[in-house]
Amino acid sequence: MSGTDGRIALVCSCEDTMRLDERAIARGCGAELRTAEQLCMAQLDRFMAALATGRPVTVACTAQAPLFAQEAAEAGAAAPTFVNVREQAGWAAEGRAAGPKMAALLAAAAEPMPATPLVPLESQGVTLVLGRDGVALEVAARLADRLDLTVLLTGAEAVTPPRSAPFPVMKGRARAATGYLGAFEVTVDGAAMPRPSSRAQYEFGPGKDGATSRADIVLDLTGGAPLFPAHEVRQGYLRADPADAAAVERAIVAAGELVGTFDKPRFIAFDGGLCAHARNKRNGCTRCIDLCPTGAIAPGTGTLKDQVVISAEICAGCGACAAVCPTGAATYTLPPPAAMARRIRALLLAYRAAGGEAPVLLLHDDTQGEPMLDALSRHGDGLPARVLPLRVNEPTAIDLSLLTGAFAWGASAVRVLLPARGRHGAEGLARNIETVNATLAGLGLGHAVAPAATIETDDPFTLGEALAALPRAGFGFAPSTHQAIGTPREMALQGLRALREAAGSATATVALPALAPFGVAQVNVAGCTLCLACTSVCPTSAFSANPETPQLRFLEDACVQCGLCAATCPEKVITLEPRLNFDAAAATPVVVKQEEPASCPRCSKLFGTKASIARVKAKLSAHWMFADPARIAILDLCDDCRITEATSGGFDPYAGAPRPVTKTTEDYLREAERAKKADE
Repeated sequence: MSGTDGRIALVCSCEDTMRLDERAIARGCGAELRTAEQLCMAQLDRFMAALATGRPVTVACTAQAPLFAQEAAEAGAAAPTFVNVREQAGWAAEGRAAGPKMAALLAAAAEPMPATPLVPLESQGVTLVLGRDGVALEVAARLADRLDLTVLLTGAEAVTPPRSAPFPVMKGRARAATGYLGAFEVTVDGAAMPRPSSRAQYEFGPGKDGATSRADIVLDLTGGAPLFPAHEVRQGYLRADPADAAAVERAIVAAGELVGTFDKPRFIAFDGGLCAHARNKRNGCTRCIDLCPTGAIAPGTGTLKDQVVISAEICAGCGACAAVCPTGAATYTLPPPAAMARRIRALLLAYRAAGGEAPVLLLHDDTQGEPMLDALSRHGDGLPARVLPLRVNEPTAIDLSLLTGAFAWGASAVRVLLPARGRHGAEGLARNIETVNATLAGLGLGHAVAPAATIETDDPFTLGEALAALPRAGFGFAPSTHQAIGTPREMALQGLRALREAAGSATATVALPALAPFGVAQVNVAGCTLCLACTSVCPTSAFSANPETPQLRFLEDACVQCGLCAATCPEKVITLEPRLNFDAAAATPVVVKQEEPASCPRCSKLFGTKASIARVKAKLSAHWMFADPARIAILDLCDDCRITEATSGGFDPYAGAPRPVTKTTEDYLREAERAKKADE
């Protein structure tokens, strides 16, 4: 639990509709506790008095947050921090036992969250309307005073031309599209202009394939397949079934608001130097590309050919790439993993300090989670007293460091709330949950019910029942108090080791599922020729060479299981084994193979290995070019001496029988003359 910063915590019983366990709250919240019964009205002076101290203030009320923020602004004071202890703790069947939870919520809310970088998007209102019937023309007519429009009809249905149209109308089929709000490119086949003489219906001239239309906004009213994957989150691409009048109205309103400059969060911070995607034209890690639902991630080209490229403009912020990135090249920014880890740590340790036991961490978002918790508290039994809710921007961005840290800091279970219909990018979260459950089982900390899991429902009462049914037993060990520091990978390793130490487990290695970011690259030493190709492609230097002697070394803690070494190895003697190795040797380079270096018999220079030279000589011994022992002996020489021997020693690997002397006609005539004279 983080130390106090002089903070004042104002907790209101909301007209005594919930019980405040002041002793438990004060013991765990890490702040000076002040209570009230009607803080937003009759006791507002208590809030103003806390502001007047100049100290940080946390108000345990979100229902009246606008009022408190307004009063703070008018007083020229710093804005307070708000946290919901009413719907998430006090208003519940177990509300009388929720003191430790309230303390935990207050402590977590006091952890600062850094600002998120922004990406600007600019739209001039240039809009391409894709349609199949007259609805497209009607929609365009309603938007013509706000947007610069072009209508592209499929031609599948007859459309009567309007008497006068303030925008161009064309025929064509949108075959493909790329881009984002302010920068769309649509490839059109059969692009054709209408004949001016069109009477009862549009008649079009000859079509052209492969035409390109550029637009800031694309309004798709064709009713066909969407142009983009995960089209719901592609900013600037609006889609509605023309037969659904309500959907068309929503699209009209949305399109009219997409003119100007917009800021969207830069959800992913990317360090290309850490990316393990490719080396030397060999593909390794493709985890982020495989999971990205919007197609915002692609292999780099040119100088970026060894890494992926992430389009911040297309990225919708699901965070699946960051959740599975094994090196930490891609990290989530809303908030960063380190900041979220500090909040989880404060939440769990404060709960323990306040006397709580066997906490369950419930991770949820704002859009789905907050309304469900509110409904459960108002119309149901509320959350169990040991369930600690924590809002995240995207549940699918939860990486392994947050899950392992939660268990190391004392969580008895972790549940992630997802919609019943599924969520884009949830495969990465499922992979991390599988990995952390395998780790806990390997350490002997498994339950009959999975320690980490998702709850996929849109029904608040189903959520409440699922949480109430969780086993009430914890793991039975004191939680770790370690701080999470470094990259997500480093934080995950810290959490895993702290978890093992806190649990007192003697397990040395734990097998992990496929695509886990930890493991060993096993080398078949008998087949390894010490070519060291693996060392040149390893992005994390897990494989390394010794510049002093022929030697291959491996550092298991650095291996991210990208597979570049196995793909590059010419002898195909490297295989990957996902696992966790808690042995101290995993943090130290170990020698995989070494051989005695060869010494040049002429200059005594060390080069290569004796074994590799012997293998080459054995392979060439049957070749006619090296039938002479003097010729094959040249392979024992270093590069420099080999060149000298070949050029000055008369060595010609392609030498054969002596060539006959070339004769000219004059030579033959001269020989004939000599022979004639000899006969005389």
